[in-house]
Amino acid sequence: MIDPHVSLDARSLGPTEQKLQGPLEDQLTSALKAASDKIRHRYAGEPVDEVAAQLADETRAGLHPDIAAGWQPEYPQLYEVARAIVNGR
Repeated sequence: MIDPHVSLDARSLGPTEQKLQGPLEDQLTSALKAASDKIRHRYAGEPVDEVAAQLADETRAGLHPDIAAGWQPEYPQLYEVARAIVNGR
């Protein structure tokens, strides 16, 4: 089983976001973990691309709307989590 973690690049954040980097990473990580658990439990043979899209959608749904609107997922990370779900890890 994979343990996803979201890390934000401080260089891509504004001054306010930099001050909130830790809490933002915590919220994003929590939402991604919850999304991966939901998707893992209902997985029914979908391809990796579809699972990655579901991860992005479910993660956004678990965030405050303002955070969700500004979140740009790292798709290589989502694909890694999606592959783990598809491969039953």
